[in-house]
Amino acid sequence: MKILGLIVEYNPFHNGHLYHLHQSIKKTTPDLIIAIMSGDFLQRGEPALVNKWSRTKMALRAGVDLVVELPYLYAVQKADIFAEGAVSRLAQLGVTDICFGSEEGDISPFFNTLNWMNKHQSLIDERLKKELSKGKSYPKAFSDAVIGLQPSDTILDLSKPNNILGYHYVKSSFNQQTSIRMHTIKRSGSEYNDRYLSHASIASATALRHMLITDKRPLDFLKPYVPSYSLEQLSAYFSHYNRFHTWDDYFPFIKHALISQDNDTLNQIYECEEGLENRLKKAIITSAGFDDFISNIKAKRYTRTRLQRLLVHLYLKTNKLFVKEHLEEQPPYIRVLGMSDKGQHHLSKLKKLTTLPIITTASKSQHPVFQKDILASRLHGIPNHHTGMSFMDEYQTGPLRYHANSDAFK
Repeated sequence: MKILGLIVEYNPFHNGHLYHLHQSIKKTTPDLIIAIMSGDFLQRGEPALVNKWSRTKMALRAGVDLVVELPYLYAVQKADIFAEGAVSRLAQLGVTDICFGSEEGDISPFFNTLNWMNKHQSLIDERLKKELSKGKSYPKAFSDAVIGLQPSDTILDLSKPNNILGYHYVKSSFNQQTSIRMHTIKRSGSEYNDRYLSHASIASATALRHMLITDKRPLDFLKPYVPSYSLEQLSAYFSHYNRFHTWDDYFPFIKHALISQDNDTLNQIYECEEGLENRLKKAIITSAGFDDFISNIKAKRYTRTRLQRLLVHLYLKTNKLFVKEHLEEQPPYIRVLGMSDKGQHHLSKLKKLTTLPIITTASKSQHPVFQKDILASRLHGIPNHHTGMSFMDEYQTGPLRYHANSDAFK
């Protein structure tokens, strides 16, 4: 049985994602499709525009058979840890093929780069230290360290964000000694971080969020760029909660945490290093809003993405000890968010073949990492509590079941 694995966020699901899905199916001809999806806070340290249940519905209606949640412990992380968590989960789910989007579009340079990196690791580490000492961010320092060694033309361009993620997927699969076949699809249309619309039907998720949040365009403006079922989910969410989530919704909580806690406590928060707590406490006093705050603390060494991840960890009170204790172990569970009829059948078979608990009822697991996932969902939903949303919603919502023949959820 060929099972295609996808590593996704779908924030929101748009035509570029649909193109990637269709091309991945064409390349791998799978019998089943499994997506591992970040929960309510994402890899770049941002709150998801809508909650994970709405994004799961988008994925299932697009043709994904099984959607599982990437634990927060891996989801809000730099590329190598994010990839390690996602690939290991897909391997545990029986995935035979992974297909990811990249700027490169050819899988060979990913393997060439992995082999080259393994041969030159000590030199790369040495040059990396020098680049970091110049005050560069880690991604920039790493890219410059590799370029400085003048690799051949067959090596991957690691200045591109999706190439970086893809490289770490390939590396994680190699390090974990999986038998998963790796594939890549060249990204079509806008670049990952493009804020403006530049393609007839495919725009980046960044551009779509910018259109909704910054430009305050009505949802109908998204019609050319997202499938109808994505627009339906976005419309339903906004109609019910009267919002799409942004950092502005959580800024008062960040301000309270930074003002009320002392430096020693803040220094224990995961990713708070090099006296960064002093910089945060100083900037929060004079910052008028979230973007102003980020501008005041950003530096060459501290990218917006790194700072946003730190602020998620601050919001969830995730300390270094918690991450150290649980990151090395593979969290012993798989959380199911949604499934088609085919996905449900695969899940039934999987339960007989694995000793790993498969969580379909949230109240049945008290694992500390899973409890962080629950906390992340509850804290993401705090701005929605004026609508009557309950803290128990996360426990009361079971896996979504989608019946493709009737295009209906159970």
